[in-house]
Amino acid sequence: MYVILGASGQVGSAIVDHLLAKKLAVKAVVHNPEKVSEIKAKGAEVAVSDAMDLNSLIEAFKGGDTLFALTPETFKNEDVLGETKTILENYNQAISQSSIKKVVGLSSIGAQYSTGTGNLLMSYMLEHAFNDLSLPQIFIRPAYYYSNWLAQVPEIKKSGTLPTFYPTDLTLPMISPMDVAAFVTEVLVKDNKSKIYEIIGPEKLSSDDVAAAFVEVLNKAVEAKQILREEWNATLEKIGFSPDAKKNFIEMTETTINGNTDPENKGTTVVKLKTRISEYFENALRDNKK
Repeated sequence: MYVILGASGQVGSAIVDHLLAKKLAVKAVVHNPEKVSEIKAKGAEVAVSDAMDLNSLIEAFKGGDTLFALTPETFKNEDVLGETKTILENYNQAISQSSIKKVVGLSSIGAQYSTGTGNLLMSYMLEHAFNDLSLPQIFIRPAYYYSNWLAQVPEIKKSGTLPTFYPTDLTLPMISPMDVAAFVTEVLVKDNKSKIYEIIGPEKLSSDDVAAAFVEVLNKAVEAKQILREEWNATLEKIGFSPDAKKNFIEMTETTINGNTDPENKGTTVVKLKTRISEYFENALRDNKK
């Protein structure tokens, strides 16, 4: 049975759907009990678990042989890395007390660095959380999700401006989260040897390129505008970030701007997936173009 953590999130829920389409046994693990009936209706077994609660994880992992793991984050955490450490220790202990024989972890490009990368350190920690366990461990490092830009759609519609923390001409590897989910599914089913994949979209993109994709899909003038460095704190506070979440987000953003989030491509397998950003936006905004 495939045990899928984060099964109500965008990637996790799509993985559940892909596995069920293959007629495979799935246990979807969610934090919110309100999601249970919806997921059960798809045909999956469902477990409600809090990653900070070891006993609930032990129960959730029962009967599983393959685990999909990730590091949850709300941007309201008071101690981002400390809570991540606790969660990963709980995963490790729950795996040790289960029938899990393989772990597939959703990491991130940039996970090779052990210090100074803010939120990306969560992925570094994930990739090293199970070193004491003798089972295949496959980690998937996706590029920046196209979906991260969708939060700016209200501002785009209001002002025609795409706010960005990055210089508008800075190009980054980006990817469709739906491509990520499909790729993870194939790894869950077929791969049985430890390795690291770095997965990217068809091309690197800048904030200006993202704005152009919104122009194409929304048929509206859109201009990317960088949020000044001195405005970052206030901007993140307005969104609802905790002080520690702000600190780690800013550190990650500065790492990205400094060019440290390209694929490592050393001892890893780099895979280029196909969906272009305009195609992703077209599907994601199909009912939201007015």
